[in-house]
Amino acid sequence: MSKKAPTEDEKFLFVDKDFLNSPMAQADWSAKKLVWIPSEKHGFEAASIKEEHGDEVLVELADNAKKVTVNKDDIQKMNPPKFSKVEDMAELTCLNEASVLHNIRERYFSGLIYTYSGLFCVVVNPYKMLPIYSEKIIDMYKGKKRHEVPPHIYSIADNAYRNMMQDREDQSILCTGESGAGKTENTKKVIQYLAVVASSHKGKKDSSAQQSGTQFAYGELEKQLLQANPILEAFGNAKTIKNDNSSRFGKFIRINFDVTGYIVGANIETYLLEKSRCIRQAKTERAFHIFYYMIAGAKDKLREELLLEPFSNYRFLSAGHVQIPGQQDDEMYEETMEAMNIMGLTEEERTDILKVCSTVMQLGNIEFKKERNQEQATMPDNTAAQKVCHLQGINVTDFTRAILTPRIKVGREVVQKAQTKEQADFAIEALAKAVFERLFRWILAKVNKALDKTKRQGASFLGILDIAGFEIFEDNSFEQLCINYTNEKLQQLFNHTMFILEQEEYQREGIEWNFIDFGLDLQPCIELIERPNNPPGILALLDEECWFPKATDVSFVEKLMNTQGNHVKFAKPKQLKDKTEFSILHYAGRVDYNATAWLTKNMDPLNDNVTALLSNSSSQFVQDLWKDTDRVVGLDTLAKMTDSSMPSASKTKKGMFRTVGQLYKESLAKLMTTLHNTQPNFVRCIIPNHEKRAGKLDAHLVLEQLRCNGVLEGIRICRQGFPNRIVFQEFRQRYEILAANAIPKGFMDGKQACCLMIKHLDLDPNLYRIGQSKIFFRTGVLAQLEEERDLKITVVIIAFQAQARGFLARKAFAKRQQQLTAMKVIQRNCAAYLKLRNWQWWRLFTKVKPLLQVTRQEEEMGLKEEELQRAKEVAIKFESELKEVTLKHTTILEERNALQEQLQAETELYAEAEEMRVRLAAKKQELEEILHEMEARLDDEEERAQALLVDKKKMQQQMQELEEHLEEEEDARQKLQLEKVTCEGKIKKLEDDVLVMEDQNNKLLKERKLMEERIADFSTNLAEEEEKSKNLTKLKNKHESMISELEVRLKKEEKGRQELDKAKRKLEAESNDMQEQIADLQAQIADLKAQLAKKEEELQNALARLEDETAQKNNALKKIRELEGHISDLQEDLDSERAARNKAEKIKRDLGEELEALKSELEDTLDTTATQQELRAKREQEVTLLKRAIEDENRTHESQIQEMRQKHTQAVEELTEQLEQSKRVKSNLEKAKQALEKETSELTMEVRSLSQAKQDGEHKRKKLEGQVADLQSRFTDSEKQKAELGERCSKITVELESVTNLLNEAESKNIKLSKDVSSLTSQLQDSQELLAEETRQKLQFSTKLRQAEDDKNSLQEQLEEEVEAKRNVERHVSSLNIQLSDSKKKLEELMGNVELLEEGKKRLQRDLEAANTQFEEKASAYDKLEKTKNRLQQELEDTLMDLDSQRQIVSNLEKKQKKFDQMLAEEKSISSKYADERDRAEAEAREKETKALSLARALDEAQESREELERANKALRLEMEDLISSKDDVGKNVHELEKSKRGLEAQVEEMKTQLEELEDELQAAEDAKLRLEVNMQALKAQFERDLQGRDEMGEEKKRQLIKQVRELETELEDERKQKAVATAAKKKLETDMKDLEGQIETASKGRDEAIKQLRKLQAQMKDYQRELEDARAAREEVLTTAKESEKKAKTLEAELMQLQEDLAAAERARKQAEAERDELSDELASNSSGKSALADEKRRLEAKISQLEEELEEEQSNMEIINDRLRKSTQQVDQLTTELQAERTTSQKNESARQQMERQNKELKAKLQEMENQVKSKFKSSISALEAKVAQLEEQLEQESRDKQASAKSLRQKDKKLKDLIMQVEDERKQGEQYKDQAEKANTRMKQLKRQLEESEEESQRATAARRKLQRELDEATESNDALSREVNSLKSKLRGNPEPKE
Repeated sequence: MSKKAPTEDEKFLFVDKDFLNSPMAQADWSAKKLVWIPSEKHGFEAASIKEEHGDEVLVELADNAKKVTVNKDDIQKMNPPKFSKVEDMAELTCLNEASVLHNIRERYFSGLIYTYSGLFCVVVNPYKMLPIYSEKIIDMYKGKKRHEVPPHIYSIADNAYRNMMQDREDQSILCTGESGAGKTENTKKVIQYLAVVASSHKGKKDSSAQQSGTQFAYGELEKQLLQANPILEAFGNAKTIKNDNSSRFGKFIRINFDVTGYIVGANIETYLLEKSRCIRQAKTERAFHIFYYMIAGAKDKLREELLLEPFSNYRFLSAGHVQIPGQQDDEMYEETMEAMNIMGLTEEERTDILKVCSTVMQLGNIEFKKERNQEQATMPDNTAAQKVCHLQGINVTDFTRAILTPRIKVGREVVQKAQTKEQADFAIEALAKAVFERLFRWILAKVNKALDKTKRQGASFLGILDIAGFEIFEDNSFEQLCINYTNEKLQQLFNHTMFILEQEEYQREGIEWNFIDFGLDLQPCIELIERPNNPPGILALLDEECWFPKATDVSFVEKLMNTQGNHVKFAKPKQLKDKTEFSILHYAGRVDYNATAWLTKNMDPLNDNVTALLSNSSSQFVQDLWKDTDRVVGLDTLAKMTDSSMPSASKTKKGMFRTVGQLYKESLAKLMTTLHNTQPNFVRCIIPNHEKRAGKLDAHLVLEQLRCNGVLEGIRICRQGFPNRIVFQEFRQRYEILAANAIPKGFMDGKQACCLMIKHLDLDPNLYRIGQSKIFFRTGVLAQLEEERDLKITVVIIAFQAQARGFLARKAFAKRQQQLTAMKVIQRNCAAYLKLRNWQWWRLFTKVKPLLQVTRQEEEMGLKEEELQRAKEVAIKFESELKEVTLKHTTILEERNALQEQLQAETELYAEAEEMRVRLAAKKQELEEILHEMEARLDDEEERAQALLVDKKKMQQQMQELEEHLEEEEDARQKLQLEKVTCEGKIKKLEDDVLVMEDQNNKLLKERKLMEERIADFSTNLAEEEEKSKNLTKLKNKHESMISELEVRLKKEEKGRQELDKAKRKLEAESNDMQEQIADLQAQIADLKAQLAKKEEELQNALARLEDETAQKNNALKKIRELEGHISDLQEDLDSERAARNKAEKIKRDLGEELEALKSELEDTLDTTATQQELRAKREQEVTLLKRAIEDENRTHESQIQEMRQKHTQAVEELTEQLEQSKRVKSNLEKAKQALEKETSELTMEVRSLSQAKQDGEHKRKKLEGQVADLQSRFTDSEKQKAELGERCSKITVELESVTNLLNEAESKNIKLSKDVSSLTSQLQDSQELLAEETRQKLQFSTKLRQAEDDKNSLQEQLEEEVEAKRNVERHVSSLNIQLSDSKKKLEELMGNVELLEEGKKRLQRDLEAANTQFEEKASAYDKLEKTKNRLQQELEDTLMDLDSQRQIVSNLEKKQKKFDQMLAEEKSISSKYADERDRAEAEAREKETKALSLARALDEAQESREELERANKALRLEMEDLISSKDDVGKNVHELEKSKRGLEAQVEEMKTQLEELEDELQAAEDAKLRLEVNMQALKAQFERDLQGRDEMGEEKKRQLIKQVRELETELEDERKQKAVATAAKKKLETDMKDLEGQIETASKGRDEAIKQLRKLQAQMKDYQRELEDARAAREEVLTTAKESEKKAKTLEAELMQLQEDLAAAERARKQAEAERDELSDELASNSSGKSALADEKRRLEAKISQLEEELEEEQSNMEIINDRLRKSTQQVDQLTTELQAERTTSQKNESARQQMERQNKELKAKLQEMENQVKSKFKSSISALEAKVAQLEEQLEQESRDKQASAKSLRQKDKKLKDLIMQVEDERKQGEQYKDQAEKANTRMKQLKRQLEESEEESQRATAARRKLQRELDEATESNDALSREVNSLKSKLRGNPEPKE
């Protein structure tokens, strides 16, 4: 290649090898020590190192010789010229950013745009056409391996294709990069290459080209595959600032191949279409190309059909008509239409597509205006709307109504809501984007359908991914998150692939290496984005927030920060400009995201009214576009979002709605699954500049893209392993010069030779690995070997040059000698000629001699011999050539014969292939015809399927409506059934009341008590829930800042609750209607009674037997009444106990409020400390455990309630069983009653027809009223009792009405608070003890209720007469006041301790702030140390490679010594640490013992007070029992005493709980204080150790400096010790390195423990001052030693100057000797007589000169060594000075910190005094409040007469619980099987009631004369009682699980 001039296309592919092998470049690199330094303009610049001063390095730029000082960390190594323009950057021995950038830049400026970087193929956009994509180039890359040809996209495609064919493994090519980098163009080149290589029509390519030109160069499928790109570009590409043809979507092209390698089909998937571009663009940008193509290229007729206008008339085309250079829109329109034609799109489909495009632009012309006095939007001009509706085939009126006043479903109602101008504009823009997106998806589906050829089975596929690369803009939104999320996954795929390939390579070569899956490095960032739960990621939180009410972008970001704030890849912006900003640490860098409008983008809402119109369009094409409108997020969803409610279950459409994030996540997961199942090939496209200029490269832009594209990430992974690999033969050939004597002569295996070479080179084993065929090196090793090789070659070349120069000098000297002898001969001949020229005989001789023949013959013979010799040579040459020609002739004949045979075989194969082709062509034609027919049939079937789907949807809607109607009918039927049952129960109850009127008063009282008992059962739970809710509301008010997002959920639940309330009110209205119907049914039943009277004649025989049975029945009823009386007694007891419980709970709530106030004050003071935040963080971790405990508690509570219900139902069932037993006696009457039962069953079926008999029933009712009036005269004695009962019933009804009104409010509050309980579980850690205490109290109260049930019946009505009990209570109150004063004293002691703790906490907070400031300083110092650590590690690697074998041995010994010293120092530090810890533990133990004793004393005192309270309680209980047993006139006083006793017991229990809580809090505070003291002691010890370590380091450095100075002095005295001094200097460097590393490790540890280490600095400040004075003294000593070292360095410099002067004198002497040598040589030339003497003198002088030269070389080498030593000593001095300055700064900082802490100490003392005063005042106020509370409790003891209010309150609670149970019943009503069971039980109960009704009718007939008088008054009493009985009966039936009413 180097000999032959490269062609035009090869110039852009191959590297100039002459440049690589240039010795000038190699010499320049090795001589100047070239490195890379940062440059603002060029990224990095080449420079040579001149001087080094510590961390600063003086370099000289290679371009302008300018000297610059840079930091050593900023310097990057330069590769040798051997690696210039390398094709694979992974082969670079120095892998760094500068080398990668330089290599890409050099190749780009040489026209080489393709470069490999490991698995990557990096492509730089050339911005010009290059001749490297021709058919010749394609042929050059066919079947070639990657390393055989230069880098090219064709090589990537060919390798992927060959791997697919050979391995039968699917392949993928991943092209990523910025917009304008060339992704789409490279994708086209891949498809072009595959279309040529894998085309199924290659065989007939030539013949078809001859017949019909070049149009059949590709097959039909390949042509369609190539033509699909122009269509997608027209609809998906646009002009941007960076690119004239930028793809605004990502795509994955999947090309399917059969087993023979031919293309059989393709499929295209797209991602992230930028649909917003169709509505707005930047100034110089364009929308999608199709809009401009259509307007510019459509003809007149088509323009009219499409209603097109000029460019300037469209609002969505922001910049009007923006031209693209070199492109005409009308021509592109024709090309697009032609491509659509090739893809099989019909003319009608193309017109429909253009109509949709015109619709999108016309939508932008619709303008809305705002009305004057309203926010409602109007459409003054609907011209554009008419055009839109005409193009889409919909009604204009419906369209405008749908836009301006859309219909929105709210609950079950549909309302019209007026839209504002902003909402209307948003709806239009969203509609335009959705229309274009659906059109794009439809076109893509058609393209995929056209490319999906299934003639041959697809065996494998090759996928091409063209997607945007990593993006970091100034404003990054949701789209950038999706793109960066994609690139994270793709980079993870690359890392994983590279890991697999590296692992295979190392395993194949048998190399030991710790395998690291670098793909896991990106997993935290990916989980941060995509994790579904525990905790949820960004996309999951965004989806969750989309369903929350009133959710905003700010709430989303706040929730994200609360959930993921501690994630390693999540960060908050440094400068928070907006509340919607957050940051993610990607692999390419930190990206700041702005979450503005993310919720809207994620939901992608549309106006569902408009989409419904479009789905019903007259155009079939538009219907197809909008056939999936059920998945659209409509306005009702947005309305519910804004109205603070969750979307209802009916609107979620069973999960059909999917957010944009969910869909993209699923599509990406599918894509990644596909890519993981393939063998990936990576292409990274780079944009060189934003000016679109060829030959210009912006270094910073390229570096940023390399970082974002993952190229630098791949290089980082390479550095972890052994990236440089050389075959054994090449390594031996190139580096054998470094180990010339190591390899013996003769043959040796390459691996053995390399092992010997490596052993001779003494390389560190960690720097290389020897495999089976290669040797592997870490980065930088080859560069070091190259330097050593250059040095070796330099030595060899110098020796060679010396030999050559000596040979030339000797040759010149011999020539001069020959010239001297010739001159002498010439002089002698001239002298003889001068003598003979005038001699006549000489003249005659000169004239005669030419005439002699002899002389001529000799000349002729000489000529002939020369000719003969030449002829012989020509003959020999011809003979050799003839032999070669004959040999070639024979070989060519053999090859011709072979070729003839091969040609014959090929012609036969060609004939067979031609026949096969003809057959296949015929078969293809047949199959294509069949395919067309099948496609037509498929289209018909699809149309039928669409029609069937439409019919199916309609039928489903009808079925849903019918099901809803059936459900409503079933609900109505069941309600009627229930009402019928209740009606029958009322009728029976009336008859029983008439029958047993003498027991009416007692029965009413018992029923009332029973009802109150039921109310109390449910009100207890409700009261407990209310108490919990109050406590939780307090916690809620305290944590409002933490539950702002939970309020959103609460509002949604409230909205759902409102809907339930609406449904409840509707049900109540229906229940009222049912009651009216019941009244009608009662009239109908009266008619039935008349009909039954007609049949009394038939039942005369049965009545005779019934009279016998009624007596038995009455006995059973009496038993039932007795049981009911017992139940009523129990109810009365429960009522009295409930009243006492309510009072106790009220007292408890008041005390709890005061306690909560105290707690809030304590927490306000405690929350200011950082320790409280840590405790809170720990408690948040315990939330889950608390939540589980609360759930368990709730389950146990529910189980207890269920057990109570079961017991109650069992009691009722026992009663019913007794009733059934009494009724079993009637079995002999069943035969007579069968006819009646049949008739009653028939009557139940005829309930609907009973409305006609209403008038007869009313007439019957009047007769019964007359009978009741007659009975009133007989029962005058019971009138007073009845009046009282009526008054009581009326009061109960009034109370129930008030309760029902209050129930709604209380119920909503209860549900709201219960929701709060479920949502506030994350904040319940503070209320855990309170809940536990409440549960214990609940159990105690339940036991007390059971114990006091027998006492309440006799003591309930005697509350007002307890005067003596009051006095007893006052005595008890006084005793309790004494106890309270004692408890107050204890409380004051506790508060004093709390104040001390608060003081300590505030002091610690101040210390923490100071520690934070120092921590920040430590962090900055740590960053600097990290940089120096990295730089020093690199230098350490370089120095290790620079050392020879002796230095390595010495370094190993020194390392061992250093390790031993370190181990010794660690042992000392550990021993000191253990001693400190022992002292600290002893001190802590003593403190804990003292505190334990104090706590034990306090606990004993508390227990003694508790025992006194218990003894008082027992005494009160005994007195109460004595009073109860006496049962004398003071019973009422006893009851009053019992009531007061229970109240006081509750108060005592409350005080006990408060004391326990305070003890727990005190214990927690003391524990925190102990922990803080322990931490402060640990900080003190750590700080002392740090100071001691620094002192030791200073002393060690001092000793080392003294040692170094002495060594320098010994070096000046004896030159032989220079090497030892060098090793000592190296040892010093390494010790410094180790010290720095130790400092870095201690700094890293101190960074984690900085806060804990600096909390006790205030108490130890005096000790620190003394230590600082010692440190200052040590520093002064170090300064003195440094000054001495500086003086010695100056002496060394003076000696160096003296040596330089000596060297100059020697140089002058050498020059003088050379001058003398030249003069002697001249004299030797002129003087021949003294030749031998001069030669001796010359040899003597030469020996002297050589001796002088050797001495000069020795002096030079000595000077170089001295210079190295001087440079190292200056470096050490600089380093010592920097350390000294650092020590000074640290001492100054410590002094300032000490002063600051003293100031803080004073401030803390002042604040402590203030806090003590404040706390004392607060506790005084709290004590006074408690005293006032005691007085209030005494007043409440006197107000026992308010039991009626308590009973009313219990009734309200009962009503509230009833409504809650009604809701539960409504939920249970959804279960069909329970409905059937309830219906069956209701039928059986109805039959029983019918029988009872018949019996009651008989009894009523016998007692009608006596009942008439009381009936009117009874009606008034029973009307109010009926409502209560209905509710009680329904409650009983619900508690039993069936609808049977209970009397």
